[in-house]
Amino acid sequence: MESIKICLLIFIITSTNFAQTKITRPVSTYSIVAYDEVTKEFGVAVQSHWFSVGQLVPWAKAGVGAVATQSFVKVEYGPDGLTLIENGLSAAEALNKLVLEDEGEAVRQVAMIDVNGNAAAHTGSKCVDMAGHFVGKNFSCQANMMENNTVWTAMAKAFENAHGDLAERMMLALEAAENEGGDIRGRQSAAMIIVSGTPTGVEWKDKVIDIRVDDNPEPLKELRRLISISKAYNHANQGDYYLEKNDINSALIEYDKASEYYPENAELPYWSAVSLANTGRLEEALPIFKKVFAMKPKLKKMTPRLIKAGMLKDDKELLKIILEQ
Repeated sequence: MESIKICLLIFIITSTNFAQTKITRPVSTYSIVAYDEVTKEFGVAVQSHWFSVGQLVPWAKAGVGAVATQSFVKVEYGPDGLTLIENGLSAAEALNKLVLEDEGEAVRQVAMIDVNGNAAAHTGSKCVDMAGHFVGKNFSCQANMMENNTVWTAMAKAFENAHGDLAERMMLALEAAENEGGDIRGRQSAAMIIVSGTPTGVEWKDKVIDIRVDDNPEPLKELRRLISISKAYNHANQGDYYLEKNDINSALIEYDKASEYYPENAELPYWSAVSLANTGRLEEALPIFKKVFAMKPKLKKMTPRLIKAGMLKDDKELLKIILEQ
């Protein structure tokens, strides 16, 4: 029945001449666009009962802004909105310009935020109820085809009252939406993008988080799990950077943080042990080696190979002691 209704709605839209612009698949969803005025990061987080929502809805560019484009998605709102903001328009000005040019605006739902933290949103008059948005300081929450008309305000309240980094605050907003009833059809996919507050101009370097849960019965739980793993590897990568600079103490701090975020992964503490062994702190390293070898025996098999790669001292006695663990 739901598919029949959606097909009927698409027929009505196209037959009433909305469709001089391409109408993409209907993405009923809830999302948040946000700006962290301390870190200068931009983020978008979204959940939907639709496959791979992360392909279409979230857009962000470091030093510029963020966009969520949903309902009957017109993808161009994402890249075109960011281009307009980058060229000097505010979020509201960019959104108004694109809405005025869009003959299908009645079925669109879009939110934008700019480098000054100014947010703007549009919920078209033909978006499927329950649909609406809440624009606040440094964020906008929007939703359509919801179980209840309280979803977007619940998201806003959760975000405003949340503590932690931008990823955690946006995650809490998504979870608040789900607790309020969420998408009337259920759950399927989720995504989060966060871009750096210190842009390099290189897109892949500027992404702090870029995670998609394309198809999962509990997408928000999986998204939260993957965010934690992502943070772990961000710390591990920073540890590797410090190791290259021979700043062992800073590297160890980062490796320890990585292990805290992802304790079930044996490899993260393994590299801490390697660093400790290389700097003469073998007594600290050995218990870690023992633990990780028990968790993942193949790490023991790999350890001698590190010598050729220059990642472990070429010391036969040192290697023997490590492998005895």
